[in-house]
Amino acid sequence: MPDDTGTPPPREQRPDPSIPRPEDNEFRRELLTVLPHLRAFARGLSGRPDFADDLVQEAAIKAWTARDRYTAGTNMRAWTFAILRNHYLSELRKSKRQTDLDEGAVERMLVMEADQEGPLHLGDMESALQKLAPERREAVLLVGASGFSYEEAAEIAGCPIGTMKSRVARARADLARMLDGDPELLEVGERRSG
Repeated sequence: MPDDTGTPPPREQRPDPSIPRPEDNEFRRELLTVLPHLRAFARGLSGRPDFADDLVQEAAIKAWTARDRYTAGTNMRAWTFAILRNHYLSELRKSKRQTDLDEGAVERMLVMEADQEGPLHLGDMESALQKLAPERREAVLLVGASGFSYEEAAEIAGCPIGTMKSRVARARADLARMLDGDPELLEVGERRSG
């Protein structure tokens, strides 16, 4: 609203988000503590260490830029996992435009959990994990490997809790069959979604 002289008030200048403020120290500390968890999640999602590092870097940048939208005291891990997941899906969609990626695979996401039955070689588990349908791989990574509750994982993945529970159960069953050497498992592209 103009003042008595008819001059409009100056626009409020929003501070540059790239410039740290004193109140950003706690946010920075929390963000640094979740980076190893983000890296593990990204590696499980993508199956490629180089791409996983890129995903984590981009998620950290996006979180830092959006730090004003984060509510202190809430779950930083869940918030940053959602950022990373959304960026990963965006990257898949972009690559779909450049390659022949199955659209259903882009919309579904990941799942995994460690087998409690006996010693496995990490390479066998990683290989089996990458053969899971993407939405199942994501679910197992969120619930089994990252320790999120079904409710938190469902919120991160944007699906109902029942769907998340189903994805985890199916992923565990798929992993058990793969690790037992079941040749009947279908490739990801032939698998029914769920």
